[in-house]
Amino acid sequence: MSTTPAVGAPPAGRRGAGTPHKDRPTRPVGRRLPLLLILPTLVLLVVALGYPIGWQLVTSFREFGLLQQFGAPPAWVGLDNYRSLVTDPELWQVVVRSLVFCVVTAVLTVLVGGALAILMNALDRLPRLILQVSLLLAWAMPVVASMTVWIWIVDWRRGLLNWLLTRVGVEAAQGHNWLSQPLSFLAVACVIVVWMSVPFVALSIYAGLTQVSAEVIEAATIDGASFLQRLRHIILPLIAPVLSIVILLQLIWDLRVFTQIKVLQDAGSVANETNLLGTYVYQLGTGKGDFGSASAVSVFMLVLTVALSWYYVRSLMKEDS
Repeated sequence: MSTTPAVGAPPAGRRGAGTPHKDRPTRPVGRRLPLLLILPTLVLLVVALGYPIGWQLVTSFREFGLLQQFGAPPAWVGLDNYRSLVTDPELWQVVVRSLVFCVVTAVLTVLVGGALAILMNALDRLPRLILQVSLLLAWAMPVVASMTVWIWIVDWRRGLLNWLLTRVGVEAAQGHNWLSQPLSFLAVACVIVVWMSVPFVALSIYAGLTQVSAEVIEAATIDGASFLQRLRHIILPLIAPVLSIVILLQLIWDLRVFTQIKVLQDAGSVANETNLLGTYVYQLGTGKGDFGSASAVSVFMLVLTVALSWYYVRSLMKEDS
């Protein structure tokens, strides 16, 4: 008795076009391909960054002064440069000053940038575009050009700041030098650094806010959540990865700030009382010609930067895994 195959069934020994080949082994994804793709970037980083860091590390164990710049062989001194720095009270004053300045400016930058990002997210298209273009123009301005304007603003003889304060009745502002005292100097430097860093932070956080679902915010609003509750329990957790990266970058940048401090010092202040780590390294190396000690401070600065940002790096690694 012969059997007739069912209508629509594929013939024996053949498979339909949509039937998966279960007996065919799947091709394994090459595990070496990602490593090969990032290999050129790693080689470029090693060539571009490895040599300067290696030179700094080797020089920190040598006596490298003015004589060595004119051809004298550098003498190997081991850890002597580090010992002299550890026992130098001026270094620790600079370290404490740099850490406080770094944390304060980073926190203020993230707060102001976050507020501007929320404002951009709430504005209509035209006002938001004007604000974004303004931030980009401020961010694109060269540092030296910006510092020229800021020095004119805080100039003690004909500066705009003293003129405005005098106009509103603050007579003590007449002829006041904001750069002569360390506290007011660092306050001015903090304002300048925050002003230069806010555009990047604001635009980065705004990019994160655009990824927050409008339906989730609308549902929370219908449920009676206030703006602060939505910000704390919905928005901030969703943009936490962006905030972590922004805070990490700001801590690194503000710890090694140099140009703003150096230009302000040249405009009229006592460098020894207003040095941060960047200008302190410059003073040791270029000013005093002691490149061995300057290299030791640079290595210490690198270790301090890694230690300060390690918590955020570990958080990013956990989120990625």
